[in-house]
Amino acid sequence: MNASAFPKPTLRPYLASDLPLLSEIRFAAIEELTVEDYDEAQRRAWASAADDDEALASTLDKGLTLIALISGGPVGFISLQEGGVIDQLYVHPAVARTGVASVLVDAIEKLAAARGAATLVTNASDTAKPLFEARGYQAVNRNTIEIDGIWLGNTRMTKTLPQKPARGQT
Repeated sequence: MNASAFPKPTLRPYLASDLPLLSEIRFAAIEELTVEDYDEAQRRAWASAADDDEALASTLDKGLTLIALISGGPVGFISLQEGGVIDQLYVHPAVARTGVASVLVDAIEKLAAARGAATLVTNASDTAKPLFEARGYQAVNRNTIEIDGIWLGNTRMTKTLPQKPARGQT
């Protein structure tokens, strides 16, 4: 897909009414975008673990969550939790590789830096790892997660955010 064929998304804060659509986006992303990196059993286990709208709502409510919109409809979201942890980043398969995830990560990095965060950290799926690498995140270690007897891998990644100079300094 050609990224220039898609309009740049607009961003807004998460609203509780977004939950059903965000849950659908997360399922679609797990099922369709991770095929090259995770086998069917792994995707099924991940999707079953993600099948908890109450837990998702709690995560999105307690974090700084941004929604990406194209033509007024949600197409992706990102959530930053306490401690500079990017906990959720999902885009709908229809807009994959069109820059939506990059816009979300850019915005969350700027907001985190403005709030004084020095570093961001994420446990990137194998599918998301190249996006984070391209944005300057460094791999720290490999993780394995067990869900109902199925093992999935991800990579702990960090990025040091640029700090604004104090007033009067250049």
